[in-house]
Amino acid sequence: MIKMMNSAGNPAFTWNRVKLLPIALGLMSLSLASPALAQEKVLRTLTVTGRGVEEIATTVTQVRLGVEAQGKTANEVQGEVARRSNAVVTLLKSRNVEKLETTGINLNPVYSYNNNRQKLEGYGASNTVSFRVPTEKAGTLLDDAVKAGASRIDGVSFVASDEAIAAAQKVALREATQDAQSQADAVFSALNLTRKEVVSIQINGASAPIPLMADMERFKVAAAQAPTPVIGGEQRVEGSVTLQISY
Repeated sequence: MIKMMNSAGNPAFTWNRVKLLPIALGLMSLSLASPALAQEKVLRTLTVTGRGVEEIATTVTQVRLGVEAQGKTANEVQGEVARRSNAVVTLLKSRNVEKLETTGINLNPVYSYNNNRQKLEGYGASNTVSFRVPTEKAGTLLDDAVKAGASRIDGVSFVASDEAIAAAQKVALREATQDAQSQADAVFSALNLTRKEVVSIQINGASAPIPLMADMERFKVAAAQAPTPVIGGEQRVEGSVTLQISY
């Protein structure tokens, strides 16, 4: 015990040195233990990415076709293209095609060149549209569109229906999740570690399939026959999921 005296020689206060020692030791003990406690709170995780693939049949045909004409005057050409285009569009609407839209309207002068001299010969015009139709109806519809006035087929591709794609995306993501979990279980088993819980989930996406393009050279040969055969195929929908699992 330490006694402190004031200027008059009287005791001012008493300092118990013995009682402070346990407090100091306790603080030292807490200071030494805190790094260990912090180390115990470090979260150990394993990150794995799984993939899923689903094949679906294409049942819809995407078509781009057009009307084109040439003539001496712009009015003459534009009038001819408009008349035939209206006939084609009327036919397509009567067949209840989906997503019908105009994709291009063009009117251009046509020149000839002789001895580096340019001469206006006339004008060329075109009008193109795109639409979707069930694949089993595509061949007959293309033949009828040509009869109605279409003079060019710019592209034919095959896709699955929107409903089928949405369902396949869900299946692909489910498969991707199961694949990621399977990979994690294999790693934990090999290292003799105990799996705890999923602490993070990242859906990297289940992309819509790219339309299958038809072979236009084979299509032109087939178009000479009647009716025009149009046959689709299959599309691949892929999904990816990343899991972070603690152990």
